Amino acid sequence: MKILAPSPAELTLGRAATPIAFIRAIVLGYRQRGMDPASALRQAQIPAGLLDDPAARVTAAQMEVMSGIAMQELDDEALGWFSRRLPWGSYGMLCRASLTSPTLEVALKRWCRHHRLLTDDIVLHFGQQRGGATIRIAENTALGRLREFCLVSSLRYLLGYACWLVDSRIALAETTFPFPAPPHADAYRYLFPGPVRFEAESAALSFDARYLALPVRRDERALQTMLQRALPLTVLQYRRDRLLVHSVGQILAAAPAAAHTAEDVAAQLNLSVRTLHRQLKDEGVSLQRLKNEARRERAARLLLQTRKPIKQIAAAVGFDSEKSFARAFRDWTGVAPGAFRAGAAEHLHPQEDASAAKRDGA
Repeated sequence: MKILAPSPAELTLGRAATPIAFIRAIVLGYRQRGMDPASALRQAQIPAGLLDDPAARVTAAQMEVMSGIAMQELDDEALGWFSRRLPWGSYGMLCRASLTSPTLEVALKRWCRHHRLLTDDIVLHFGQQRGGATIRIAENTALGRLREFCLVSSLRYLLGYACWLVDSRIALAETTFPFPAPPHADAYRYLFPGPVRFEAESAALSFDARYLALPVRRDERALQTMLQRALPLTVLQYRRDRLLVHSVGQILAAAPAAAHTAEDVAAQLNLSVRTLHRQLKDEGVSLQRLKNEARRERAARLLLQTRKPIKQIAAAVGFDSEKSFARAFRDWTGVAPGAFRAGAAEHLHPQEDASAAKRDGA
């Protein structure tokens, strides 16, 4: 990960919410290697005396600068957590390994599997049970005084990347940690929105398994841009939650001919109608737009893959008449249903002609 340091002006902005305990953990990583953290502290504008105040906080920008410089100076993206260094670019490799995944589920499974190539001091396990998904960390080595920082960062790195990958907030059902609540436990709600439980069996985060079906929305170009300044992902909170749009789309696709009133859709999602419309508006869409998209996709598939009369297709996607369907389809695609089907058939003719010529020995 390449880190672009914020300017001095940026460092003075933002609320100081990051516990000084995390800065002390980075300093400990330096001292374990016999190195001096003074330069990193100075560039992050963190007075050395602040380290002695357990109640002190720093801004996210200061944490970003400190972490980025430490990763480069220690040549260790794990900042001393593990028995061996994770050289510069290790987490970028994990990102690339999952970037081509079709869905979040595949991406998370790849991340957990490939993380073992970096270290076996901790192992990430992916699981599904009763409509929920869980990422759990198994500790194979005593992490000592860096335990909290390691477990918090490992889960937050993965959560931040997963949200970025599908461009959606992932609402957490619960986050757990296997140590007592620290004095700065209030900061955890910024890192892991939702219930946080301490003194649990292991470090883990759980969420609705329906998120797993969300498609990966990023490509290599987006990844290159993200890696230029990846650490903000560890504190970035997405407002957008694409699970709602995905869930509405599934309801509409399951019965494209149904009327699908707002009351019906909201009831199936256990939401009020007002909440449904508000959350869809936050996503920049409307129920009517999603209904049109579901009808359009179903109609196009029937036109291309079947020989059903257009009147039957109109009924199959919820139109009372062929005329109203044709008018709507023209608005959606710019062409009439018959022309759409004929145009697709024309594209197939050259191949069919070639196949016929081959059969005839031409």
